[in-house]
Amino acid sequence: MPLAREQKQQILDDLEEKFSKQKAMVFVDFSGLGVKDLTELRKKMREKDCEFKVAKKTLIQGAFKKSEPKIGEKIRELQGEIALGFGYTDEVLAFKILGDFSRINGNLKLLGGLMGGEFLEANRAIVISELPTKQELLAKMVGSVSAPISGFINTLQGNIKGLIYVLAKAKT
Repeated sequence: MPLAREQKQQILDDLEEKFSKQKAMVFVDFSGLGVKDLTELRKKMREKDCEFKVAKKTLIQGAFKKSEPKIGEKIRELQGEIALGFGYTDEVLAFKILGDFSRINGNLKLLGGLMGGEFLEANRAIVISELPTKQELLAKMVGSVSAPISGFINTLQGNIKGLIYVLAKAKT
């Protein structure tokens, strides 16, 4: 059943608001995904401060018409049923969640993305989805910084343990 003009305008306004808040956006083809899978995906996205939105391709193009007409043209070229993944706090997280989900469920396909006002082709979106998240990178950095200090402390403790061992043997 076709949407009324007011419903379409409400969807356009909602999309434009989401476009203004997002740090990254992922375009996916969700053809063949069941309601259960879509519900699970939406839940995963919400848990990580991301959002998954299904809308008609023409409405998505219309929302881009004012701000980014070139991106609207790129969307026209995308094949399949289009949905959007929005990342509000981390640029990579929406790509990561959707990339992981697409590896588990073959019916979801990454078609491209938008990061920093630049349209990303499908292959670049897939590469970004394989990158570690911001939290994982921070954890690796902390581990790299603390590793030499930990090694130094273990070396000092080894010398103290050796000294205690020698003193204990000397007493007996």
